[in-house]
Amino acid sequence: MENAIVKTNYNFPGQKSLYEGKVRDVYNINDDYLVMIVSDRISAFDVVLPKGVPFKGQVLNQIAEKFLDATADIVPNWKIATPDPMVTVGHFCEPFKVEMVIRGYLTGHAWREYKAGKRQICGVPMPDGMVENQRFETPLLTPTTKADQGHDEDISREEIIRSGLVSEADYLQLEKYTRELFARGTEMADKMGLILVDTKYEFGKKDGKIYLIDEIHTPDSSRYFYKEGYEDRIKKGEQQRQLSKEFVRQWLIENGFQGKEGQAIPEMDEAYVSSVSERYIELFEKITGDAFVKANPADVKARIEKNVVACLKSL
Repeated sequence: MENAIVKTNYNFPGQKSLYEGKVRDVYNINDDYLVMIVSDRISAFDVVLPKGVPFKGQVLNQIAEKFLDATADIVPNWKIATPDPMVTVGHFCEPFKVEMVIRGYLTGHAWREYKAGKRQICGVPMPDGMVENQRFETPLLTPTTKADQGHDEDISREEIIRSGLVSEADYLQLEKYTRELFARGTEMADKMGLILVDTKYEFGKKDGKIYLIDEIHTPDSSRYFYKEGYEDRIKKGEQQRQLSKEFVRQWLIENGFQGKEGQAIPEMDEAYVSSVSERYIELFEKITGDAFVKANPADVKARIEKNVVACLKSL
C-alpha cells in the first residue's frame, strides 16, 4: 500500500498555484497550462477516506484519456498530453460555474426527489407513473451550481441565464455539447454491454472558445448499469447491477458510516484496500475494453515529476 499516492507537493517550472481536490491535485502553470495529477485518494459521502488505493489514479486518468480522445470531434477538450499514467497536462481554462449533469434513467438523486413526490428537477418535468431505474424517453439535463465549498445545488436553465452565471448563447452550446457527448458515451457503453445511466461534464473557456475540461465517463463521475438483465430487473422491481464506486459506499454503510457527524470511518485493512484496487482495475477493463497495464510502482513520485517536467519543457 506504500505506493499509493495520497499527497503531492511539487514545484514545477512556472507553477503559480496548487488546488487540492478530493482526488485530484491541479497545478496552475503560469495561467497557460494545468497539470492534473489524479491521486490514489478515494472519497465517499464527501469525505476523503484515510488510505489510498493503489492504481486508482491511473485507472481514472486513463479512462478519462480514452473518452477525451474519443469525443474530440464533438467538442475541443483541454487535454494536450498524458505524460504519465496518473497525469494529464492541458489548457488552462476559466471554468463555467455550473456542472452539466445529464440523466438517462430515473435513479440516484432524481429518484429520491421523485419518490418524495416531486415531478420536476431543475425545472425539467418528470412524467408520472415511473419506477426506479426506468429509462427517460429523452435524457434530462439537470445542471448544478459548482460549489467551492459544500454541496452542489440543483439549478434550472432559466436561473442560470437570468443570474448571469452563463450567457444564453454559451449555455445553449453547453446543452448541445452535453447531449452529443452523452449520446457518444451511450454508444460506447452499449458496445461493452453497459448502460451509461447518468454523468456530469464540466466546461471552461479559453480565448473565447469553449472546451470540455476535467474528467469524462469515469466511474467517479458516471453511473453505469450492466445491460444484461436490465429489463428483467425492472419488471421484478429488483436493484440493477451497477458499475461504479457504489460498492465502496455500501461497505461504509454496512460498517456504520455515512459521513454524518460523530461517525467513525471504519478501518481499511490491507486486504480491503487490495480488493478496492482490484475492483477499480475491473471497472477500467469493463468500461474501456482494454487490458489494464499496471505502471511501475517503484518511486512513483519521482517518476511523475520527471515526466511532467519533460512535458512542460516541450510545450
